[in-house]
Amino acid sequence: MSKVCSVTGKKGLTGNNVSHANNRTKRKQQPNLQKKRIWIEDEKRFVTLKLSTEAIKTIDKKGLKAALKK
Repeated sequence: MSKVCSVTGKKGLTGNNVSHANNRTKRKQQPNLQKKRIWIEDEKRFVTLKLSTEAIKTIDKKGLKAALKK
């Protein structure tokens, strides 16, 4: 599975590590993804999603439907 948030679409960034001698090597920054079980009231079941921590906070605050509309 890819490292992409199911709600916000966040994914990894690429760039360079730059040493004191200005040597450049490739690096990646991955988003903080968590597996989260969410109860869907309409379907009366749990769904497991890969969410960024920002998406988890948004769902807790506004609810799943409002977060998906955004």
